[in-house]
Amino acid sequence: MAFLLDGKPLAVDVPFTVGDVNYPANWLRLSTAQEKKDLGITEVADAPTYDSRFYYGDGTARALDDVNEVDENGDPLLDENGNQVVTLGLKSIFKAQEKEVAGKYLAKYDWYVIRKYEASKAIPTAIKTYRTAVRTACLTRETEIDNCADTAALVTLYGSTEKDGVYTPNMTQYPVDPNA
Repeated sequence: MAFLLDGKPLAVDVPFTVGDVNYPANWLRLSTAQEKKDLGITEVADAPTYDSRFYYGDGTARALDDVNEVDENGDPLLDENGNQVVTLGLKSIFKAQEKEVAGKYLAKYDWYVIRKYEASKAIPTAIKTYRTAVRTACLTRETEIDNCADTAALVTLYGSTEKDGVYTPNMTQYPVDPNA
């Protein structure tokens, strides 16, 4: 809750003065609603906050799909090379992030692949299985992202579900590193 005095905000845990009376920093927390009202202090709801990954500051949902930009006449907006300017939507952004995450998981064991190529030494089965599972999880996560029909579905996908105090991610998880 936010507090206003004469239409001006009052910060919680900050001393303030009304007339000739100084009030301590904890007064807003310790006073009753009636005591606040008697001084002319009103409570107002805090402004809503939105997850900036999915929404703009005013709560407007970010575009899910890519948008071909146009000028004021509705003609395609082109870059300096004559290519269509495209603003990436959330799906493209999140899928690119998934590729980056998967790439980092795979990079840790790339040396096995190089060693096999250069020295014909086998890649351990656990590493091959892990690398395949990382690629599969990434593809599955990208499909889950693509299957979201709206921003609310995407928010749910990136959230978790609670059951009996245990939180389970809603999205497919990457495999556990075999050497973790």
